[in-house]
Amino acid sequence: MKYYIIAGEASGDLHGSNLMKALLKQDNEPNIRFWGGDLMHTVGGELVMHYKERQFMGFAEVIFNLRKIAKHIKFCKNDIETFNPDVIIFIDNSGFNLRIAKWAKVHGFRTHYYISPQVWASRASRVENIKRDIDAMYCILPFEKEFYKTYNYDVHFVGHPLIDAIADRPQIDENEFRETHQLSAKPIIALLPGSRKQEITKMLGVMLSLVDDFEDYQFVIAGAPSQDYEFYKRFIKQDNVGFISNKTYDLLSISNVALVTSGTATLETALYKVPQVVCYKANAISYQIAKRIITLKFISLVNLIMDREVVTELIQGDLNRKQLKKELTAILSSDKREQLFLDYYDLEQKLGGKGASENTARLIYEAIKD
Repeated sequence: MKYYIIAGEASGDLHGSNLMKALLKQDNEPNIRFWGGDLMHTVGGELVMHYKERQFMGFAEVIFNLRKIAKHIKFCKNDIETFNPDVIIFIDNSGFNLRIAKWAKVHGFRTHYYISPQVWASRASRVENIKRDIDAMYCILPFEKEFYKTYNYDVHFVGHPLIDAIADRPQIDENEFRETHQLSAKPIIALLPGSRKQEITKMLGVMLSLVDDFEDYQFVIAGAPSQDYEFYKRFIKQDNVGFISNKTYDLLSISNVALVTSGTATLETALYKVPQVVCYKANAISYQIAKRIITLKFISLVNLIMDREVVTELIQGDLNRKQLKKELTAILSSDKREQLFLDYYDLEQKLGGKGASENTARLIYEAIKD
């Protein structure tokens, strides 16, 4: 079978790579062409465009790059027509993927979507377009199935792929890891400032402003695979700051607490049972637009799934040195940590068990085989 997969960002690359591995088990002779990243490329198939070439954060950034995005959309449509796949698999990345899906459905291509767009967060009217353009939807958050049911759209809840990604990773030798990356023996405060330059610029400076206040800990930046160390270097002013690139899971596995930019990383941190403070600060224009269209009570996946505040969220003006210091101090206390561990356990139960990638691959293969 011929599969055309479109993923964006580091998380899409991770989940896309695991889906591709699962498809290889279902289909003896798969022909896979994809938009993604290094992890998907390692699995096999043919990479069309790397996600680094089309990363835009926030409403304002998208507006400023509309011409470039239009070129990517046109190129993608032409490439799909040339490849003529049995199925197009969209992974998250709704701004780009829903535009392609509308065109693809009109042109007779099978359209399957893995990891639902967050229509429950804003612009729920998009559900009608999804019903029109997507043949099958595979959801990874437990509340999404019920959400779509209110719109008479039957979707599959397949479980969360992060459970597989984390469970399948081998344990690391902490002493060897520290020695390799020149880390001290102090307990670690992990900094996860995001993967895009705009995110890192907004978050990292505030996070690093606390270094001198917590001298008994070592702060370690989790570098994103999409950024070079030279970009991070400009923010590092103190000596007691480590840097590790593309090893976020290994870092979380030995961390005491974490300061985390809102996004998939909040859930990853929770699944590693690391107490965290969630941080978010956007371009002022983008934030004002978002406030008017996003209807959620929370921004972190941890709180959204639990439907209550489990982890503290510091958003926009609240993300400042004073507030961040207060919340970091709180999660270092034993009482707060104990409650977070209990909440994290409940969170994992809600997400279901292992097998999201395998469940999705099986459903896709059976659908197109029939």
